[in-house]
Amino acid sequence: MKVRVIAATVMVLLLAGCSSAPARLAPSPAATPTATSAATPKPAPTAVIDVPVQSSELTAPVATVPPVRIRVPSVQIDIPVGPVGVGDDGLMEIPFDIRTAGWYQYGPAPESATGSTVITAHVDSFEQGLGPFAYLKELSAGAEVIVTAADGADYRYIVESVQNVEKKQLPLDQVFDRDGAPRLVLITCGGQFDENVLNYSDNIVVIANPA
Repeated sequence: MKVRVIAATVMVLLLAGCSSAPARLAPSPAATPTATSAATPKPAPTAVIDVPVQSSELTAPVATVPPVRIRVPSVQIDIPVGPVGVGDDGLMEIPFDIRTAGWYQYGPAPESATGSTVITAHVDSFEQGLGPFAYLKELSAGAEVIVTAADGADYRYIVESVQNVEKKQLPLDQVFDRDGAPRLVLITCGGQFDENVLNYSDNIVVIANPA
C-alpha cells in the first residue's frame, strides 16, 4: 500500500501516545487519548504516534468545513470527530475519549480539492477499553468510509489500503500531504505493546480515495 499522502505537515499523528495500556480483547472499541484541544502548534517532531508535525504546515486552510462524524459500516465504526492541533510537545493532539476521533485542523478537510484529510483516534485504554479505531486493522480494500461534515454533507471514500507501519518509519510527508490528490488517511496504534514505555510499536494507517 502506498501511504503517499502528505507533504510533511504534522507530526506522526499517531497521537502523542496511542494508549496508556492495551485493553485486552473486548468487543467494543475504545482508545487511550491525550489532550484534545488544539494548542498552539510548536514544531518539534518526535516519534510517530506521537505524530510529529512539520513547522511548514502549521497554518489552517481557509474557509474549510470540518468533519464531525466518521462511519465505517463494515466494522461498525460510527463516532464523532472534532478538530485537533499540535501540543506543546510538538505532537498531534488526540481526543482523550477513545470514542471520539480527531481531525488535524491544519490540514485539508473533506471538501478540499487536494491533499489528505487526516483523522486519528486512540486504539484503547485501561480505563475505557477498546476504542472504535481498534477495528481499523480489520478493514480490507474496497470497504466504504463515510465522513460527515459540519454542513451535513457526506463524503464517501473507498479503502485503497490498510498498512501496519513501524512508528519510526511512518512517512509523514505522505500522510499529511496537502498538494496531492484528495484522500482520507485514518491512523491509530498497532503492533506490539511495550509495557515499559506504555506505547505500541506501530501505527495502523488506512488510505481511502473519494468514491
